[in-house]
Amino acid sequence: MSVELPVLTAKDFASDQELRWCPRCGDYSILAQMKKVLPTLGIPKEKFVFVSGIGCSSRFPYYMDTFGFHSIHGRAPAIATGVKLASPDSQVWVITGDGDALSIGGNHLMHAIRRNVNLKIVLFNNQIYGLTKGQYSPTSPTGKRTKSSPYGSIDNPLSPLSVAIGSEASFVARAVDVDIKHLTMVLERAAHHHGTSFIEVYQDCNVFNSGAFLYASKKDKKADNVVYLEHGKPLIFGKQRDKGIRVNEANRPEVVELGNGITEDDLLFHDEQSPEPSLAFMLARMRYPEFPEPMGVFRDVERPVYDEQVELQMNAARESKGDGDLEALFNTGDTWTVE
Repeated sequence: MSVELPVLTAKDFASDQELRWCPRCGDYSILAQMKKVLPTLGIPKEKFVFVSGIGCSSRFPYYMDTFGFHSIHGRAPAIATGVKLASPDSQVWVITGDGDALSIGGNHLMHAIRRNVNLKIVLFNNQIYGLTKGQYSPTSPTGKRTKSSPYGSIDNPLSPLSVAIGSEASFVARAVDVDIKHLTMVLERAAHHHGTSFIEVYQDCNVFNSGAFLYASKKDKKADNVVYLEHGKPLIFGKQRDKGIRVNEANRPEVVELGNGITEDDLLFHDEQSPEPSLAFMLARMRYPEFPEPMGVFRDVERPVYDEQVELQMNAARESKGDGDLEALFNTGDTWTVE
C-alpha cells in the first residue's frame, strides 16, 4: 500500500527561529533557495538532516524546520558521515564556510569528498572570517588587509573547487548568492546527485568584505566576467556573446573574440561527465580578472558511494558470521580478571 506524501512548500521548511544574520547578508538568499528546492525533491520532511560547523553560515540548521546539528569547528563532514551511515535513507546536507571547511576542517572535508559519501556539501565562500569579526581566511586574496593581516595577507589563497576536484569529487559546482535561478538549479542538481556533491557559493559579507564578488554578481558586469558552463556547449561569454575560451597550443585556456576566422567550433566545449578530472580542474583555475570565472556544474560523474559500500560490507559480515553479540565479543580472546 503506497502512502501519498503531503505536498510541501518552502514555508514548511522555515523554522520559528529569528534569523540572526546581518542585513543584506548573502546567507538570506541561499537559505531562501534551499527552502524552495527541498519541497520539489519528493522526500519526506523528516528525512532531511542539516549539519553545520562554526561560522555565520553554520546557523543554517536553526533556520530549517528539519533535523540538524550545529556541530563543532571544521568537523561537520565527519559528523555528517556518521549521520548518513546511521540513517542511510536520510538526505544529509553539510553547511559550512571557507574558514570552517578549509582551515581546521580541511582534513575532514577532503576525506569526505574522496570517500564519496552521499552528502551534499555547500560551502559559503565570502573570503573572510565574518563571525569572529573580519580576519583573513584561507580563501582571502594575497594582499588582503584585515584585522589579522593589517599589512596585507601574505598567504596564497586556496581554491575550494581545486581542493574538491583534487580530492576526486564526483560532483562539483559553483554559484553566486544573488543569482537566484542559477543557484536554485545548482542546488537541485546537487540534491539529485548520487555521491558527494560539493557546491561553492560566492556569498557577500557586506560588513567585513563587501563587494568581493561584484564582478560576478552585478548585472552590468557579470556578462563580461562570468562564463556559464553547460554540458556539451562551447564556453561563450560577453554582453554581446562575442567572446569565448579556447585551449591554445600550450594546452592552456585563452580568451578569444569570435569572428575573423574564429568560430564556436574552435572553442572549448564543456564536458561535465568526463571521467578525467583535468578539464574541471583547468576550469577551476580560471580566475578573474585574467579570465571570466566559470559558474555552474564543473563535474558530474559516477563513482562507488562510501556509505553503500559500508552497508554491503556489514551485510556480508552478517551473512558469514551472523548477527553481532557484544557479550561474546567482550569475552573473546585474551581476558584478564582484576582482583
